Amino acid sequence: MSRSWNDRVLVAVLLARFVRARWGYRFRSRERFDAWHGRRLARFLRRLRAVPYYASDVRPAGVDGSEASRTARVELSDLPIVDKGVLLEHFDGLNTRGVRLVDALGVALEAERTRDFAPLVAGDLTVGLSSGTSGRRGAFLVSPRERMLWAGTVLARVLDRRSVGQLLRPWAPPVRIAFFLRAGGNLYESVASSRIRFSFHDLTEPFDSHLAALDAGAAAGAGPHVLVAPASVLAALADRAREGRLRIRPRLVISVAEVLEPEVAERIRRAWGRAPRQVYQATEGLLALTCEHGSLHLNEESVRVEREWLDAERTRFTPIVTDFDRRTQIIARYRLDDVLRVDPAAPRCPCGRVTTVLAGVDGRADAVLRLPHASGLREVELFPDVVRQAMAVASEAYADWRIRQRGLDLHVSLAEPAPGAEVRVRELLERLLRSHGGRVDVVFDAWEPADPTVKARRIVREPASA
Repeated sequence: MSRSWNDRVLVAVLLARFVRARWGYRFRSRERFDAWHGRRLARFLRRLRAVPYYASDVRPAGVDGSEASRTARVELSDLPIVDKGVLLEHFDGLNTRGVRLVDALGVALEAERTRDFAPLVAGDLTVGLSSGTSGRRGAFLVSPRERMLWAGTVLARVLDRRSVGQLLRPWAPPVRIAFFLRAGGNLYESVASSRIRFSFHDLTEPFDSHLAALDAGAAAGAGPHVLVAPASVLAALADRAREGRLRIRPRLVISVAEVLEPEVAERIRRAWGRAPRQVYQATEGLLALTCEHGSLHLNEESVRVEREWLDAERTRFTPIVTDFDRRTQIIARYRLDDVLRVDPAAPRCPCGRVTTVLAGVDGRADAVLRLPHASGLREVELFPDVVRQAMAVASEAYADWRIRQRGLDLHVSLAEPAPGAEVRVRELLERLLRSHGGRVDVVFDAWEPADPTVKARRIVREPASA
């Protein structure tokens, strides 16, 4: 069946973004990039005049619709910082189609119940449901154009040269991409074509059924070229591959939805002989992608990232995000509760991009443990990378681990612990706290398998009453 005119326009949007994201956006210096980026930001701010929530913020007081209003310069800092609570409370005013939150959530929750992610809202908008790890579910809206921009960027930035070459040769077989995700939907499936074949594996279904399907495909010579899944799922697949229970040999492995920790990346590398790439994406936008040299670059071509520094050395920060590509549900000065790390002394990435390289994504701000100092006069902060390094020392003594701070106690769960594992872990954590001047009581809880529909979080700080 021939494509409609609208479909052809969307394909053109995807191809244009693919070409630009793959071979364009090259700048000789950070200064030139910043000048270009500033022009994009100015255009974005002008568009906000049509967004109900920002109507008063982007129009000077006492001016309404005049030439002065249209030409007055608005700075990003003039806008309020928003968070998830504001986004949900003012949902209809923060989207340009007037969609109500109750209607968006109704479509999203029905899709979750039926596992049919095709229904749309307002005629053509895909509705996604945020995972709710922060305690409150939310919805996000994506237009067809925004889907194409997303797909063009991701395909261009994460596919290796061999996959891109295969994609561009009409006589070559299509690139097979296997997705393991909690929810499918138009965001991924809308870019399927004769050149790309997606197989979607629903994480709410029994895991073993997916393994059987993957193994059968590999046996028939139709295993995935590209494997995309949350880090915890990739780790489970990699373990089975190393044990000889899964015969797939993907040439590209991409981690999504969860923090990719170094020990998990190493398990994946040992299984398939290649380091995984990472797509760091939140409900609020596509935030960072790994380049061919293994560096995780902020997606600053499409996203403005302001930094709220968490330490005097300026190595860790909470990002405040403004997404230039989102024209349906506006993301402007949205404060995430993730903690990102940078290395101020890091050289420019050999890939040639001048965008910021992250030293790590430490996860949510509530993964920072806050425990009393031995003096009782202040708190000690332990960032997730420090805790992970300590737990890695004894990693041969257990298959997996989780830590939850409840009040002043650290509750530790170990999967398949070897004899003496709890004693070693207690000593490691107590030594770590002492080195920071802190004190802690370590409590061991029974291990419980993670819910596959929820993002895995190894380190969480909970209130004392939780």
